[in-house]
Parts: sequence; structure tokens; C-alpha cells
Amino acid sequence: MDHNTLSTESPPPELVDHVRMALITGLGPRIRQALLECFDNPAEVFAAAPSDLRQVSGVGPKLVERILAARDSTAVNEELALCRRESIWVTTRDDDAYPRGLTEIHDPPGVLFGRGQLRPDDALAIGIVGSRHATQYGKRQARRLAASLSRAGLTVISGLARGIDAAAHQGALEAGGRTIAVLGGGLLRLYPPEHKELAHDVSESGAVISESPPRMAPMSGSFPQRNRIISGMSLGVVVVEAAPRSGALITARHAMEQGREVFAVPGPIDSRLSQGCHQLLRDGAKLVESADDVLEELGPLVAPTLRDDGTVVHHPAELQLNEIEQQLLQAISPSGSSIDEVAQATTIPVHRVLATISVLEMRRLIRRTSGNRVVRV
Repeated sequence: MDHNTLSTESPPPELVDHVRMALITGLGPRIRQALLECFDNPAEVFAAAPSDLRQVSGVGPKLVERILAARDSTAVNEELALCRRESIWVTTRDDDAYPRGLTEIHDPPGVLFGRGQLRPDDALAIGIVGSRHATQYGKRQARRLAASLSRAGLTVISGLARGIDAAAHQGALEAGGRTIAVLGGGLLRLYPPEHKELAHDVSESGAVISESPPRMAPMSGSFPQRNRIISGMSLGVVVVEAAPRSGALITARHAMEQGREVFAVPGPIDSRLSQGCHQLLRDGAKLVESADDVLEELGPLVAPTLRDDGTVVHHPAELQLNEIEQQLLQAISPSGSSIDEVAQATTIPVHRVLATISVLEMRRLIRRTSGNRVVRV
């Protein structure tokens, strides 16, 4: 999937305005979303009269001043130049590379900065989060689950923090799977700093992303904020070890609010780090002992496929396809169909059929048996 890698060419004005908004201090995701619901796009936000800006919930006099000051600021040009130098790509909701799951949540990031690559099959992802002060038991379970889920074809998403997060990323990497790290600060202010090598490995096998500009230092409030991205990009979230009132429980709450599945790994009853997970289980979270528990609960969201080498992978079910993709998939006979037959059955133009077939191939829902013939996997 193509990302905006910010070549020497001038970036699109829409992207520039999204980044301009991201640089405004005090403009969090909820207020930004309220502004965009009122003014449709960033350009209209910057063109709005101060009196109109003040009508938006959460926008006070100081924030109005900052928005007005950002109109003519050159800081956005400096930030984009920095991204070019540091090989950091930028994507917005208008881009194909933007994660589809995030478009469904109430307060999606207006812009994402990243290294590595996001792919369409990352739509089939599971979040694994937990305590920074994890026990050996917790880290072992996170690593084991991440590896098993990776082998089943799921992308593992976490927050690159110490403890459970790091173990989840490492488990996915060891299994040769894809993993995505969502940071609480900018990509050039990596936290914790000792995870620099891990972040590099993650970017090589997935992506490291943040909604914060690259040089923004992580703040305490930005970690709960980034947790909504972890859950928003996932079909469900697995919590492994969490004390009461922990950040992992905030991620679980985001998941519930976003309509995602919530899973919890039980632990020793005399451990404080088990209390959060056990409370989730009392509240209706699915108990997880193995990857099979996760795959079984996701049910219609994933469907198994037997590869030629004998391994089983899962792929997004038709639930996650748009109308044309669903129509085209249904038109393909179990024994296979020619592209002309599919076009005739759906009345979709051949050029559109060819483009859609490429998408379905990437998602491993169909495969070509010859140059002009396809079959459902």
C-alpha cells in the first residue's frame, strides 16, 4: 500500500493543513474532530472567523489564538522537511494507506506519522496490552499468544512500552509475523529509549506509528490517548496483567466503546497484576488461555484458510469488504470463473473488476489459477 513518503515534490495542500493542525498545542483529538465536523476540513478551520471557531465545544480564546497563529506559521514546512530527512511517511484519512478501522471510531487521528508499512491485511489485527511492570508469567503469556496469533495470520498491535507490550512485539517478530507499534510521543522522541532496536525491528516487519509530530515528547496524557488507536486498529484487545486503574484497562474501555472484542488472560489470585484482568472477566471479557480462544470468539470476523504448506491462516471475512468487493467475490464460482464472466455477472466495468481482484488477492480471499481465471480461496 502506498504511503505519502514526502518526496521533494510539494505535498498536497490537504496533507499540509492536517499536519498544521497536528502542530497546534492543546488541540486534542476530540476538539479536532469537533472542528472538522463543524467546518468539514482543515482548510475551512483555518479560514473560519474567530467568532465561528469559538462556537465549537472545547474551543476557548487561547486555542482560537493558536489556530489563527498557525495560519501563517512556517513550522509546518519545517516539520515536513524533517519528515523527508528522517524517512518518516505521513498519511491522512483521505489516503488509501490510512487504517480502515480508525475511520470507524469517534475521534480518529487526523494524521499519522510512521516508519515501515501499513498493509490492507493489517485490518485483521489483535491488540495485546498489559502492565509495564509485568511478571515473568505475564511476559511469557504475551509472547506465546502473540506468536500463535501471528502464525494464524493476524497482525499484533501494541504500544512498545516496557513489559507486556515489548513481549507482544517480540513474540510476533519471533514467529515471523507482522506487528505494529503505536507510540505515545513522536517517532524521534522514542519512549522508552532502550526500545530503539525493537522499534527498528517492528518497522521492518510492520510499522511504528504515532499521531504526534516526530519531535513531540510523550506526555502522561498522550498514552491513554494513543490507546484508542491500538484498540481502533484491532478487531479485539487482549489484556495480559493489569493492576487496577492501569493504562491497559483504559485500552479495554476504548475497545468496548468502539465495539471491539475484549479478552483477558487470568493470573494468580494473589497477584495485584491479576486484579484488572479478573475484573474484566467479571464484566464479561472473554477468558483467554490460548490463541484458539481469540480466534473462536472473533468468529465471523475471521475465516480459516489452509495454505499449501499445511499451515492455517485467517483472513477478513466478507463483513469487512465494501459493496463492490462483496459483489465481485460472490460472483466467483467455487470452481473458478474467468474475469469476463465476473464482469458480465456483476455488470461492473472490466477495469474496475481487475482493480478489485487485485485487492481481493492481497487479502488472500481469491487467487489466480491462470492469467484470466480466478478462484475463491
